[in-house]
Amino acid sequence: MSFRRRALFYAALTANAIRPLPGFRAGVPSFFAGWITGEMAPHWLAITTADAATHLTAKRRDPVALALAGATAVGLGYLINQARRDQQRAEDALSEALGEDYQDQLDELPTPAELATPWRSLVNPFRTFRKPPVPIRVERDIAFGEAGRRNFLDIYRPAAEVENAPVLLQVHGGAWILGKKEEQGVPLMQHLAAKGWICVAINYRLSPRDSWPAQAVDVKKAIHWIRENIAAYGGDPDYIAITGGSAGGHLTALTALTPNTPEWQPGFEDADTSVQLAVPHYGVYDFAGSTGTKSSTQMRDLFLAKWVMKTTWEEDPQVYQDASPILRITPDAPDFFVIHGAHDTLVPVDQARQFVARLRERSKRSVVYAELPGAQHAFDVFPSIRSAHVVRAIDRYLHWHWNQYRRERLRASGTA
Repeated sequence: MSFRRRALFYAALTANAIRPLPGFRAGVPSFFAGWITGEMAPHWLAITTADAATHLTAKRRDPVALALAGATAVGLGYLINQARRDQQRAEDALSEALGEDYQDQLDELPTPAELATPWRSLVNPFRTFRKPPVPIRVERDIAFGEAGRRNFLDIYRPAAEVENAPVLLQVHGGAWILGKKEEQGVPLMQHLAAKGWICVAINYRLSPRDSWPAQAVDVKKAIHWIRENIAAYGGDPDYIAITGGSAGGHLTALTALTPNTPEWQPGFEDADTSVQLAVPHYGVYDFAGSTGTKSSTQMRDLFLAKWVMKTTWEEDPQVYQDASPILRITPDAPDFFVIHGAHDTLVPVDQARQFVARLRERSKRSVVYAELPGAQHAFDVFPSIRSAHVVRAIDRYLHWHWNQYRRERLRASGTA
C-alpha cells in the first residue's frame, strides 16, 4: 500500500471517529472503526507520525499525502484531548447529582496522581487481560447454575483476606447473543478488587439458543448465588452493586428495577434479588420503542424480534414492555450512575437521556448521568485514556455509596 493510500486510510478512520456515520445499518461498521480509533488515538497518532516521518526521508515526497497525515494528526490530537477532558466531565456529573461536597464523604480524597491520565499503563492496553496490573486474586469458572459454562462466574478479590467487603456484579454485553465474562469490565474489576471489593463476573445463556428471558433469569440467579455464597469469599451478601455495558447495561438496569420478580426467578421465587445500586454503560433501555425514536423501533423490529425475543412486537407487545427498563421505573428504584457516549452509533444516546430523565422524575434515590462527547460504544472494554477516567469516577461513586450505606446501617442498628 502506498503512503498516500495509508494516509487516506488513517484520515478516514479519524474522520469517522470525530463524526461517525449515522444510521442503523452503518452503525456497526462505524462503531468498530470509530471505537478502535478513538480509544487508541495515541497509538494511531504514533503510527501516523512515524509513517509520515519515514516518507519524509524518501527522494520523492507526496505533498497531498503529507497534508492528509498532518490533518489526521490534528484530528487524533483532538480525540486525545477530548478523552482527557472526560475526567472533569465525570467529576462534574458526580458533583451535580451528589453535591459539591460528596468527596468529603469518601474515605480519602483522590490525589492528583489518581486523577491524571495513566500514560504508562496505556502503552499496551491489552496486557491487562493476560496479567493484572495490580496484586489481586482471580478464581475462575465457578458454577452458579445448571447451564454449563453459560452459568459460570469468576471472582476478582483482593490479594489479602477481607470480610464483609462490598460486592460488584459485572454483566457482559454482546447483543444478548455473544460475549463472555472474561471480555468486559476487566479494568474496573481489577481496580476495585485492589481497593478491597469483591467483583463477580458472570456468563449467562445467550440467544438464539436460549431466547428471552433466559438472560434476565440468569442474572437474577447469579444474585441469588452471591447472597448464599459470597461471604465465603470475603463479600457482604447484603450489599450488591451491579454494572455492565450494552446488553449488559440493559440487563443491569432491568435487574435493578425488577427485584424479586417471580416469573424471572423459576425455582428461586422467594430469593432476594434486589441490588443496592446500578451502573449501566451505554445500555439499551427501550425494547418496546416507547421513546418513539427511530433507532429503538428499528432495533426492536429488525434485530430483537428475530434474534432475542423470538416474537414480534405485534404478536406480543407485553414481552417487549416488560423487558424495557424505561417502563419499569418506580419511586423505589435504587441509586443509578448512567454512562453513555454521545457518538454511540449502536445505541444512540437519546435512549440514555430519556431513561435518565424518567429516573429523575420518579426515583427517590440518586441519579448520576455522565454523557461523554466523542465516545463510541464499548469505550471501557480495555484501558484507554477515557476508560481510566470512567473507572476512577465509578470508583468514587461506589465508595461514596458504600459509605452512605454503612452509615445508614449503623443508624438503623442504633450504634451510630
